[in-house]
Amino acid sequence: MPKYQIDENLLNQLNNSYTYHSPKDDQPGRYVEIRDKAKELAITICQCAPTSRERSIALTDLEKVVTMANKAIACNE
Repeated sequence: MPKYQIDENLLNQLNNSYTYHSPKDDQPGRYVEIRDKAKELAITICQCAPTSRERSIALTDLEKVVTMANKAIACNE
């Protein structure tokens, strides 16, 4: 038996977050645009910052940014 109740708003949010959202309309183009801009930044980071733990974290965080930006489109439109 679960100890805590989940309110309806949170349950709806969880359902939305963990459901596949097929691309529609102009979404695929916007996903590409976000990835392309992030790739430009990733290249700049690699050209300007030495190989290091911090650079690796920056690149990982940039991947997270792309993922969350695309998720914002997919889950909220």
